[in-house]
Amino acid sequence: MTLAGNAPEGRDRLVMHAAMEAGHILLENGAEIDRVEETMDRICRHFGVNNASFFVLSNGMFATDESQYEYGGQFADVRHIPVHGARLDKVAGVNQLSREMEKGRYTPEELLEELKKVRTLPEKPRWLQVLASGIGSGCFCYLFGGGYSDCIGSLIAGLFLYLFFLFVEKGKLKKLMHAIVGGALVTCVCYACYYAGIGDSLNHMIVGAVIPLVPGVAFTNGIRDIGNEDYIAGTVRLLDAMLVFFGIAAGVGGMMMILRGLFGGGML
Repeated sequence: MTLAGNAPEGRDRLVMHAAMEAGHILLENGAEIDRVEETMDRICRHFGVNNASFFVLSNGMFATDESQYEYGGQFADVRHIPVHGARLDKVAGVNQLSREMEKGRYTPEELLEELKKVRTLPEKPRWLQVLASGIGSGCFCYLFGGGYSDCIGSLIAGLFLYLFFLFVEKGKLKKLMHAIVGGALVTCVCYACYYAGIGDSLNHMIVGAVIPLVPGVAFTNGIRDIGNEDYIAGTVRLLDAMLVFFGIAAGVGGMMMILRGLFGGGML
């Protein structure tokens, strides 16, 4: 929502729109609050808008420009930005634009257009996401002490996990259910691999396979926000991450109880 009064559209208004667009992209894709506010302030100061004020939370931002325009209008913008997963390529894109802007490569209009291009960056190909999930699961299994056969089991579970989310679930589940279902699915796949003779340690296989579900960026940024004295945003992000951790644990633990009841405790 933009409240402009009778103020004419001008250069300062474009600068504020560009700053809000940059902040929106950063916040939406997992950047910490301090980075969002610093980038927005840098854009305004670079283009000579020195009376801008920003207030950023974990899922929204407020911006005002107290400069008096020809007809006495002021700029104010409020945006609600739901918490999403991290897209660090978009965060890196905004950071790169910010550095190039300070070298004088963009006008406000050009910067706004470039930011819109960053917002519409396509996701990685689905086959690459599935492959990364499998390889990442196998590698983390090895880092946590699993053997080579355990890594193969984790790799298979990681592949099935993203195949399910990309081609079956398709984002229909809420975040908590997403974590619960994901934890249960990798437990089933790891158990099937273990029963088929792939892997020697079921625990290492499951631990490696659930890593693609873990919100590491959100958890880390929550701690950083609290360290930067952004207590509200940091607490919200930590709570959001802890909710996912709880969902993963519930999915894994619940499925292991079901499998223990069906097949006995010998295999688990």
